[in-house]
Amino acid sequence: MRALLLLSLPGATGFYLPGVNPYSFTEGETVKLKVNKMTSQKTLLPVDYYRLPFCQPEGGPKMDHENLGEFLAGDRIESSPYRLNMKVDMFCEQLCITNLGRGEQKGVSPNKMVRAIRKNYHNNWIVDNIPAASKVEDDTTVTTRYWQGFPVGFIASDTKKAYVHNHVNIEIQYHSVETEPDKARVVRFTVEPFSIKHDFEASADDDDDSVPEGQPKQYKVADIQNPIESCNPKISRKDHTRYEMVYARGREPQPASGRVLFTYDVIWTENKELHWASRWDVYLSMDNAIPAKVHWLSIANSLVIVVVLSAMIAAILVRNLRRDFNRYNRLATDEEKAEDMEEFGWKLVHADVFRPPSFSPLLMSVCCGTGAQLLCMAVLTILFSAMGFLSPSNRGALIMAQLLLYVLLGSVAGYVTARLYKTFKGKSWQKATAAVAFGFPGITFGLFVIMNVVALSQGSSDAVPPLTMFVLLFLWFGISTPLVFFGAYFGYKQDAIEFPVNTSSIPRQIPDQPWFMGLPFTLAVGGILPFGACFVELYFILASVWMDQYYYVFAFLLLVFAILVITAAEITVLFNYFQLCGENYHWWWRSFSTGGSTGIYVFLYSFVYFKQLEANSFATYVLYFGYMGLASLGLFLMTGFVGLSTCLAFNKTIFGSIKID
Repeated sequence: MRALLLLSLPGATGFYLPGVNPYSFTEGETVKLKVNKMTSQKTLLPVDYYRLPFCQPEGGPKMDHENLGEFLAGDRIESSPYRLNMKVDMFCEQLCITNLGRGEQKGVSPNKMVRAIRKNYHNNWIVDNIPAASKVEDDTTVTTRYWQGFPVGFIASDTKKAYVHNHVNIEIQYHSVETEPDKARVVRFTVEPFSIKHDFEASADDDDDSVPEGQPKQYKVADIQNPIESCNPKISRKDHTRYEMVYARGREPQPASGRVLFTYDVIWTENKELHWASRWDVYLSMDNAIPAKVHWLSIANSLVIVVVLSAMIAAILVRNLRRDFNRYNRLATDEEKAEDMEEFGWKLVHADVFRPPSFSPLLMSVCCGTGAQLLCMAVLTILFSAMGFLSPSNRGALIMAQLLLYVLLGSVAGYVTARLYKTFKGKSWQKATAAVAFGFPGITFGLFVIMNVVALSQGSSDAVPPLTMFVLLFLWFGISTPLVFFGAYFGYKQDAIEFPVNTSSIPRQIPDQPWFMGLPFTLAVGGILPFGACFVELYFILASVWMDQYYYVFAFLLLVFAILVITAAEITVLFNYFQLCGENYHWWWRSFSTGGSTGIYVFLYSFVYFKQLEANSFATYVLYFGYMGLASLGLFLMTGFVGLSTCLAFNKTIFGSIKID
């Protein structure tokens, strides 16, 4: 399961709460390097780090204690064999020798490592709870990227063969603690990967008695026959591995096959400017890769749409309604009575406008209840995130918050469904309550099970363990469902919604409607404006979900979400007025579908966005469009409820303002 809302900017970082207490290391103290899932934009299926033949720690890797949100996000954080000690530099430290498998040949299936490299998998390492940034160097430039980790290997442009990154420079910056001068805190973690073909012979003796007391032991697993300068034991004064050493004349990269020696450097540097509390800022802003100006332009674009739409409503609705009120409420003259002037406009449908929907009042009630539940969940999640309570440093917190809020807001769904269904004079109240308790959650869980089967078949870490499945079922049946029935109980105890006019027993005949008041046109126009108000932020949200980027401009998102809701409400009210003027009183489902049509546009946009992911496997198609379809359905229900509730308030207001003979 993936989060739908996952770059820092001044407006959002003011309330940034790191979520964990700082840990201060003494010099020489062990600093743990942990490994997380490997991710790929080509497959969208994260896999466990040790699924590939990487070096393992003594006694095997140990899994970190993970929360429910981390499991649902596919995180699998485990221990690693890398040995780090605070402020202790290491030069070409040997890790292990591992066999990557057979070499690349035509007609022969490639080994696991080659397949992972060709699928563009990236490693995601963690030191002191901060993820590794990736440093890439060439002849002229050095580029540091603070998202997506670093690649497992690369494909050579000339030979088209896969090469593995078997050496890494682990660069860690620390900041000395002001109150404890002998201690320091980790504030930056960068990995620069290299591919170095070590010609070596395995060494049975890894003892080194020449290491001074208090210094870390040098682990030796092989004798390197062609060492670069940083790996040469004959050089007393060593330098750390550099780009010039790796790509010197006569050096070759390491093919992703056969026996491979893994090595690493550790480089410690002090950063006096960067404090512990600000160490996540560069990750959340992605090193200003996307300037705040882009979000401001998005807000400006959205505000223009809202202003234009509001002006249109003011010009059409306010002026026309004032004229209608004056015509409907004034006393008819004797001449008008004699001529028996026929009334026209929306007043003619006063006896039918609040008639229950002709198609499935139960389904309408269930959709509104689910939409209200999702709307409350979205508002509270974005609000807490904008205040800084859901920090990325607390992995899985965002998904946990969404899940728990949705479960706890089951009472809202039950109440709205019951109140609306009672207003529609429905009799099957048990069926309505059960439908809202098991409807959307059942669709979600069913799709989740299908995705879990797909992930299992692909060996992905997205596959959720059985125990987590039982936890989800307990949240659904043990907490959410009782809360739905609890809310429905109070909803049925309330009086039905009162309307300002009575409904006749015989439905009025509806005249033929013009083509532009048909369902296809209203869906097309009703969704395009709200979608246009939010599609820029939608792009960044999709990038955070599918491209492993950070999204932390929740202050902007809160504003954009408010604009989305207002735009959906205004465009729905406008079409509702036109529909009533055409003497069509079937507005319940029309207002819901017009407001919810934004979800249709989001799903159509997902096809356009999919082209950026370079995905080509069937499992990827199922995963991507399955989750995007579910997200679009949730948005449809949410904005549909906004549209219907706004039109209900609008209709009650205008029909309560006229005199009915």
